[in-house]
Amino acid sequence: MYATLDFSVPMLPENKPRYLMGVGDPDDLCEAITRGIDIFDCVIPTRLARHGTALTADGRLNMRNARFIHDTQPLEHGCDCYACQNFTRAYIRHLVAAKELLAHYLLSVHNIRFLIRHVQSMRQAIIEGRLETYTSEFLNRFMKKPA
Repeated sequence: MYATLDFSVPMLPENKPRYLMGVGDPDDLCEAITRGIDIFDCVIPTRLARHGTALTADGRLNMRNARFIHDTQPLEHGCDCYACQNFTRAYIRHLVAAKELLAHYLLSVHNIRFLIRHVQSMRQAIIEGRLETYTSEFLNRFMKKPA
């Protein structure tokens, strides 16, 4: 995908929005925005939620994992979404295991808010002239392999 963007984006008019359909992974957003893409739409945040996955700055959390059974932390510290402000990882893990629709709702709310914060941070980094630094730091943290 990146090679295609590198080839095609320079041919697009700079005074018009550049839309990329179906791309929504946080790492792909970094790569596409640094290549000049402005607008996205994607089902990734809700698809991941339906499969019990939460997006965090430290990568994806598989909420089906038994390690969350007694975890009283929010999905992500500092997140202002409804799920993080009101529910623990343990409770959301229980909802996922019980196949409760509320799990999909809470994870969707969180994942969408995560992506909104991510692109807001990228926008601010562009304004401040530090997009390369932001994306490098974000990707190093988001893509690191757990110990």
